[in-house]
Amino acid sequence: MAKQRKLFGTDGIRGRANVHPMTPDVAMRFGMAVAAHFGREGKVVVGKDTRRSGYMLETALASGLCALGVDVMLTGPLPTPGVAYLAKSMRADAGVVISASHNPFEDNGFKLFANDGFKLPDAVESHIESLMERGAVDDRLAHGENIGKAFRLEDAGGRYITHVKHVLPQEFGLDGLRVVVDCAHGAAYKIAPKIFEELGADVVRIGVEPDGTNINAGFGAMHPEQLSHAVREYRADFGVALDGDADRAVVCDNRGQIVDGDALLAIIGRDLATRGQLTGDAVVATVMSNIGLERSLAQVGVNLVRTPVGDRYVVEAMRERGCNLGGEQSGHLICLEHATTGDGLVAALKVLTVMVREQKTLAELAAVMTRYPQVSRSFTVLRKIPLAQLERANQAIAAVEQRLGDEGRVVVRYSGTESKLRVMVEGTDERALAQAVEEIAEVAIAEIAAKLS
Repeated sequence: MAKQRKLFGTDGIRGRANVHPMTPDVAMRFGMAVAAHFGREGKVVVGKDTRRSGYMLETALASGLCALGVDVMLTGPLPTPGVAYLAKSMRADAGVVISASHNPFEDNGFKLFANDGFKLPDAVESHIESLMERGAVDDRLAHGENIGKAFRLEDAGGRYITHVKHVLPQEFGLDGLRVVVDCAHGAAYKIAPKIFEELGADVVRIGVEPDGTNINAGFGAMHPEQLSHAVREYRADFGVALDGDADRAVVCDNRGQIVDGDALLAIIGRDLATRGQLTGDAVVATVMSNIGLERSLAQVGVNLVRTPVGDRYVVEAMRERGCNLGGEQSGHLICLEHATTGDGLVAALKVLTVMVREQKTLAELAAVMTRYPQVSRSFTVLRKIPLAQLERANQAIAAVEQRLGDEGRVVVRYSGTESKLRVMVEGTDERALAQAVEEIAEVAIAEIAAKLS
């Protein structure tokens, strides 16, 4: 059994910059551990977003890698999927992204990719953690001419731009379309607008003035109201808002209405299925995806496979089942024929491809999915007692599921990072759903308290 991870969470290592574990000391030891795991005398691609702390952590990380003889290719600000792509295309041993994704600028983190561009399994992350312990790799330090070097990969952005542009079929263009691009003052602030411009779109740029402290602040996927306003103001045909590291996207139609990840999966999945290009006979999503997605896909003979929350679990299921499309309601979409991880720019171009091919607006395309109301709440608990051990809570869940019948679902889970119980109920009557959430939570919290007393 793999050792319990202490630093790695559901998506790498993350925390407040200059507070454990996001300190220069830990960053250097992380670099040494990555070098030790993937082998000396190799090369690692290191990218980052636009946080001020990225300079500090980049330097420390590169020092750790070089200390064990690894050469470091520094990309500067680059979307997370761009680093994953370069790790594979440049035959590097690994790729590391310094980013806390959608978190505020005070936070930072590390995301690690293998040489195939995919994130690592839990067991490998556990092994890397063990190599980070003090003294664990001291006997592997390089000396003299064997010490690694760090250098800037000057054309990193251009390589990634060329790669992403190939998502749009060569016979198509975005000529005549006005697109609003909100980069959240993050990693894609230069790259994203160029991609849409080079494909022929008239681009309106917002969230493209990073200063080291404004990433995700009031712009981007976490604040889509800015995107909606800009689309209406500039009378655009389409809008896309990225998060800080551009691995997810929120899009809106020409009316400024937000279209979430579930609707995008329905649009892209149905398009691929009708053209015989959907592999694995299924789309992969998480337990949080709306039942409306499941029913929309079923109309064209496509199954919906559900996984635990987290894009890494979606990717694992896609690879196991041979599926080429998956994602999360939040906007993490994975199109495996183009990317090995969530890519907000790839997702946007896949949707635009359908718009151009069908000559329809996004609002018209999104009508293929009817959304069911969802009510979700989080409750603080004293301890995460395994749900299977909560007999009365499971009885309450079963009772709610029986009332909902085929017209709804219940999802109860613990947060991956906090001591919280998350309860989601989906159905047709929003007031009844809210009551059901409270009913389940009340029983579960009382049972947890009783077991701890």
